Amino acid sequence: MTPRLKQKYLTEVVPALMQEFKYGSVMQVPRVNKVVVNVGLGEALSNSKALEAVTEQLTMITAQKPVTTKAKKSIANFKLREGQPIGVMVTLRGDRMFDFLDRLMNLALPRLRDFRGIGRSAFDGRGNYSLGLREQIVFPEIEIDKIDKIRGMEISINTSAVDDAAGYALLKRMGMPFRD
Repeated sequence: MTPRLKQKYLTEVVPALMQEFKYGSVMQVPRVNKVVVNVGLGEALSNSKALEAVTEQLTMITAQKPVTTKAKKSIANFKLREGQPIGVMVTLRGDRMFDFLDRLMNLALPRLRDFRGIGRSAFDGRGNYSLGLREQIVFPEIEIDKIDKIRGMEISINTSAVDDAAGYALLKRMGMPFRD
């Protein structure tokens, strides 16, 4: 069974972008390559249970087990040693990516407090978009009673678009709630 957002991309978004940007081939149309979800945990240095809790929560949100990220350098002021675990991340591709994006756009983002849309300024110049969330409880998979602490996460959406205009058009047509 193909995800709902992938179906929308193939039937509505591709023809609309081909017409808007005058692409000669379907292969020129930008697409979402991957989505990376990252949670940085500075507190993991003193609280080893935090890493386990975040790993479990990120697994529930993304339906994929995250990998632990380790410190690349030692920083004495932060009491950080090289190789210590300081976060977790997941790279989503394929159907899981489309399912996650669908839940993000239609369920999680509208649940944010005072939500009026996300800004357009977080494009990187090459059509990729980054988004930061302050709390993981906006996802319906997370039970509020079972969390120990509210933590944020960074979500990076990597597209094959060549510039920000094409990346914006792709995400807007897929249903990303941008502020106008």
